[in-house]
Amino acid sequence: MPLTIASGLNNAGSAQSRSLRACGLSDAGYFPLQAGIIFLHTQEGCGCRLKPDHMELAVSQLLIRYSRILEIVGDIVKVHVPTFESAASQISFGDLALIDSKDDSEGILPRTAQVILLEGENVSLQVFSGTKGLSTHSVVRFLGRPMEVTFSPNILGRTFSGTGRPIDGGPALTDEPRIEIDGPTVNPARRILASRMIRTDVPMIDVFNCLVESQKIPIFSVAGEPYNQLLARIGAQADADIIVFGGIGLIFDDYHFFRRTFEDAGSSARTVMFVHQGSDPTVEALLVPDMALAVAERYAVNEGKRVLVLLTDMTAYADALKEVGISMEHVPSNRGYIGDLYSQLARRYEKACDYKGTGSVTILSVTTMPGDDVTHPVPDNTGYITEGQLYLHNGVIDPFGSLSRLKQHVIGKVTREDHSQVMNTLIRFYAAAQDAEQKQAMSFELSEFDERVLKFGRLFHEKFMDIDVSMPLEQALDTGWAIMAECFREEELLMKQSLVNKYFSKQSSPENA
Repeated sequence: MPLTIASGLNNAGSAQSRSLRACGLSDAGYFPLQAGIIFLHTQEGCGCRLKPDHMELAVSQLLIRYSRILEIVGDIVKVHVPTFESAASQISFGDLALIDSKDDSEGILPRTAQVILLEGENVSLQVFSGTKGLSTHSVVRFLGRPMEVTFSPNILGRTFSGTGRPIDGGPALTDEPRIEIDGPTVNPARRILASRMIRTDVPMIDVFNCLVESQKIPIFSVAGEPYNQLLARIGAQADADIIVFGGIGLIFDDYHFFRRTFEDAGSSARTVMFVHQGSDPTVEALLVPDMALAVAERYAVNEGKRVLVLLTDMTAYADALKEVGISMEHVPSNRGYIGDLYSQLARRYEKACDYKGTGSVTILSVTTMPGDDVTHPVPDNTGYITEGQLYLHNGVIDPFGSLSRLKQHVIGKVTREDHSQVMNTLIRFYAAAQDAEQKQAMSFELSEFDERVLKFGRLFHEKFMDIDVSMPLEQALDTGWAIMAECFREEELLMKQSLVNKYFSKQSSPENA
């Protein structure tokens, strides 16, 4: 691509001015050289595309190189941008920039950065691939557009890095359409009340805390728990049309585990993965949720798909926000996290939506709790945003710590008539089993009923609570009836008689044993 470089003040008869006119630019669109600035103009052989009366289109064809870098702190570069009419207005919050060496002979590839702060003539840039190797002698070029991600039918089954670059060894997608990320939240008038269920075939979710379309719900857990295994199983088994996976700070083994799980389950053809590994620059972690949610929204709105977004780990995302905030010398808030942590999390979670007349976006995330502390800023703020939580503790989903605030919209309405009664009765007997276990541990005498609820507790843990258990909802409800019939008599159930007559198996009840 030929370049015209301005080396002096504007001159209507200069070669530079004639070159600009050839591409449709008037002299008014050609700015005088200022200290620390070099002007570049790209010519693509399409002079009719640039009109003199549309300065914003004309200036967008100018690549201005700013050479006065003030400081480099962590992955943040601060550059001085002289204020002059028309040019200054081209730099906006969230715009992309390229940082490369002033001397092309150094062989350093340009690095992509994003505008994260505008302070008068000083612009702070967040460098995605890190600042190692950069110096204050580098130059900055602003691209005049925000971060974009590839969106086309060809992204299904593909895996991308935190910057949207394919990392699965497949073909490049440079010619595919691209969409902006981190756009505004959907108009509330386009949202409809949640009324459909996403089946996961995980009985502790489907029976007790249904995952509802448009819901945003986290899995609260601690380091060492099998939350990634649970998330992978949900992604492989969920009946959503599209699965969009966003991994933040994953080690390679976890990344490979997710890929292998989706491939073995035959769900990779409907899955898009955005992965930031622990060895990648920290700032790239901040792009993963936005890329995943932008793609999910486009599938839901444009193609009417039921999209399930899986994010892990949002605590790693918050830690990346904290690291960037420290580099920018922001005043820290609770435990060193940024003051707008709640807003940053809410902007992402509020992308969950059931769109009127089209598809839906549902968000299931993992939020680890350092030290198993639910008052930690990340799970604490998350709890105020989301519609419940799944508590993964000691390798099982704890029925007492978990909650789905939208399950009442689907239980008994789109599920079987006995769903609500079975759910409540199973939990009542399991609570009784927990009490009986405490009595047994303290050497109190156990009644015959206590012995039966202890047996129920063992069966319930084995057939429901183990995260490796997989069964459809209807089979899970039948299993619930079966273990109740094995341990209790009909009058002990305290359930609707019509349901007892229809589903309860008297042959295996204790009185007939």
